[in-house]
Amino acid sequence: MKTERKEALMRIVVGIISGIIISLWGAVVKFVVVIHWFYAVFTAKRNKTLGDFCNKWDTQMYRYLRYMTFATNMRPFPFNGLGQDIEPYDSLKER
Repeated sequence: MKTERKEALMRIVVGIISGIIISLWGAVVKFVVVIHWFYAVFTAKRNKTLGDFCNKWDTQMYRYLRYMTFATNMRPFPFNGLGQDIEPYDSLKER
């Protein structure tokens, strides 16, 4: 059984590894956001693939922050799979 002390020390390793991966992924997301903006302006619609990619990052960043702030003991990506998104990608349907 894990103790809170061991889990707290493990957060250093998990935080560094996950933090590097999520930071690199975040840099790609910033680039994708610009591409997606141009795509939406010129085609008047969103690209689901780009939206899903960014939504995955949003979800993983949220899970990373919850883990690092001791709100949960569930380890973030890559120590756990990507799993379900917190909220699905919204394709801006007519309202």
